[in-house]
Amino acid sequence: MYQAIVSPQEDKFIAVRAGQQAAMQLPSAFYAELADLTDSDGVVPDWFGDAARQAWGIELADLPIRDVLMVRAPSVLPVTYSRASWEINKGCNFSCEHCYLEQRPFAGLPLPEKLRLLDMLRDMGVIWFEITGGEPLIDQDFVPAYQRAYAAGMMMEILTNGSRLYRDELLQTFVVNPPHKITVSMYGASPETADALTQTRGAFKSAYRGMVAAAGVGLPVEVTLIITKHNVEELGEMRAIVRDLGLPFKEYGSISPTYTGKGTTLATQVPGLIGKSEVFQGCPAGHTSFHVDPNGFATMCKVGRDNPISLIAESPQGLMRLPAIADAQMLRTGGCSGCKLSATCRVCRPMARVYQEAKAPLNHYCQHGMKEEP
Repeated sequence: MYQAIVSPQEDKFIAVRAGQQAAMQLPSAFYAELADLTDSDGVVPDWFGDAARQAWGIELADLPIRDVLMVRAPSVLPVTYSRASWEINKGCNFSCEHCYLEQRPFAGLPLPEKLRLLDMLRDMGVIWFEITGGEPLIDQDFVPAYQRAYAAGMMMEILTNGSRLYRDELLQTFVVNPPHKITVSMYGASPETADALTQTRGAFKSAYRGMVAAAGVGLPVEVTLIITKHNVEELGEMRAIVRDLGLPFKEYGSISPTYTGKGTTLATQVPGLIGKSEVFQGCPAGHTSFHVDPNGFATMCKVGRDNPISLIAESPQGLMRLPAIADAQMLRTGGCSGCKLSATCRVCRPMARVYQEAKAPLNHYCQHGMKEEP
């Protein structure tokens, strides 16, 4: 099991360690030295050992480099990306009222094609990799797919409802192959509230059990408190539960329409949290990152899904079209054309289009519909 990853990232060379925020940027000559030492079965040089001790508090100097470092080779493909997200499956064991997926069919690629897809991502240079769903941990191929991506030297983030985290097979997989982060969504502080919002009996009990189990073995878990009108009165209790587990958390209250343009989810939005997001500062989606759906179709992101490209049929070369597809989706069209408030807009263009298609009230996403604060 490697302790850190050394990899090209776009035009840089970096060293990172799962679960740690600290990272290193390496001169090209230092990266080349580590690559040569890997090829010759050398040991970790003192300079890297000193840096690892300072950044991560671990001792690596003079250890066999193949035992402790994953030194990734540069991509030889004509298209490279450093980040990707993947819906391994849209199926879910919860049925949340606010979910952005209008339909959640339990379907996706067979395991051999999943593994082929992951090999393509590796060959393109993907190092930051997010697995989501649906609920990814209910996919029958999650463990072998996760292990394949980990073996490729990817910094793994898992987005989950936590309901399966207590299972021994998953805990053991994550302990042996540490993820960078597991992000667990929390929907209430009581069975009554969480089970009602997720429309799933036992949702609170299983998710809480999963968080306790993950915290107990020291996994890098961060909790996202999903705030809706159904659970906002329990927000203080939700915070207390997570603090008692010793886990970091963040809060999320921006409920969107479904990504196919249905506005039924907006009924769960807390009115006081509308329009509280930060000013949109641009996005490299489609240029340095992309998203893949359960059937292997790549798009600029989870929201902007125009003109999907089949990686299975076209291989990575198909992504040479993606930057232009992404740029087209970022143009201000329709009601946003010529807007004089664009410099302070809080919503990216693909998301704004989703709101427009859902015929959402302007105050959910547009400054023209927001009342002046006192």
